[in-house]
Amino acid sequence: MEAGRIARDTATLLYGSADPLHSARMLFDGRRASIAGAAYAAATQIDNLDGHDGYSPTKGHIGVAVVPALAALAEALPDLSGPEALASLVVGYEVAGRAGISLHATVSDYHTSGAWNALGVVAMAARLRRLGDDQLRQALGIAEYHGPRSQMMREIANPTMLHDGSGIGTLIGLSAAVLAERGFTGAPAITIEEPEVATHWQDLGAFWQVLHQYVKPYPICRWAHAAIDATRGLCHAHHLGPSDISHVEVNSFHYAATLFDGMPDTTSKAQYSLRFAVATSIVHGRIGLEHISGSGLEDAAVADMLDRISVSESARHSARFPAGRWADVTITTRDARVLASGDVHARGGPEAPLTEAEIEAKYMDYATPVLGQGRASAIRDAVLSLADHESRFSDLSVLIYDPPLISTLLQRPAW
Repeated sequence: MEAGRIARDTATLLYGSADPLHSARMLFDGRRASIAGAAYAAATQIDNLDGHDGYSPTKGHIGVAVVPALAALAEALPDLSGPEALASLVVGYEVAGRAGISLHATVSDYHTSGAWNALGVVAMAARLRRLGDDQLRQALGIAEYHGPRSQMMREIANPTMLHDGSGIGTLIGLSAAVLAERGFTGAPAITIEEPEVATHWQDLGAFWQVLHQYVKPYPICRWAHAAIDATRGLCHAHHLGPSDISHVEVNSFHYAATLFDGMPDTTSKAQYSLRFAVATSIVHGRIGLEHISGSGLEDAAVADMLDRISVSESARHSARFPAGRWADVTITTRDARVLASGDVHARGGPEAPLTEAEIEAKYMDYATPVLGQGRASAIRDAVLSLADHESRFSDLSVLIYDPPLISTLLQRPAW
């Protein structure tokens, strides 16, 4: 992805470090940057391919920040065990999720994930770098203060590589940890310490938000998924193809109805689309990476199908957001049948989870074309082994830093 390449190059130019305790290799690139720079580059890449996990109450994403941060921090921790790496990751998820909910509850604007997932990065870094209690408190305050209070709906209206702000949020989180480690002050973080947000933190350690994340089946904004699933269900049940369909009427919640409406000319617009996503699903029966970039943005059959799709806001569905992502779809066929889906919730979350086999298949579908079958499989197996008592994070790290072989052969980035 072009955004990831730009972020990696920028990290080497602006966010480098000669100190081995503060430098890390960038994922699938191999060049060194500061820990914050390496994590920023990977988070920006993930943020610009909208196929990652998320947590509905936050209206955003956590893994996009804490996973790259873990990979960067682990460079200076060769003896880090797999279970400890996973425990640190859980800390990041639990703190980031509550920070996000607290922020949304106390401000009038809808800020991107980078505004609050930075605090989860701080918590994880504090655990792995053994910061003291006051250093942790200062780092959380620094990250909250410096975190990007970027406006989500501005990006929805004009999709760009800024996406959900998680690249810069990750950079801020790790920078805050290093600043506090060296004595910089910044407490308090009001999304943690103000009395009005206390209720959002009372269940920390009792209710595990990490178990309630969703995993996207499509590389498209989650807001569009209910409409995609409802349409797919009707097409499968009634054996419909594009030539059978006269019109598709989508009703969904307010934010879904604001997604990019036309035929996208960039991958950013494609990933923040609804009509394009539904049309692609109808035409191709799936939404793959090839459909949201390159020639997929010039697909005449998809453009034709898109013109037969309309989207409206439903107050019923809006009332169930952000706890749920709902839609209903009505398809009118060319032979005058009117087929209704009923209310459908997006797949992938606790309500309708993907199976482990589906998640693994999605990973292999994304990774194999770039990494090759052997390396992609080895990474999958190393990740699944991290919970083993004897495992080390280094069992995984030896597989994730070197650039893909295809990049070496082409002498340019392949991802």
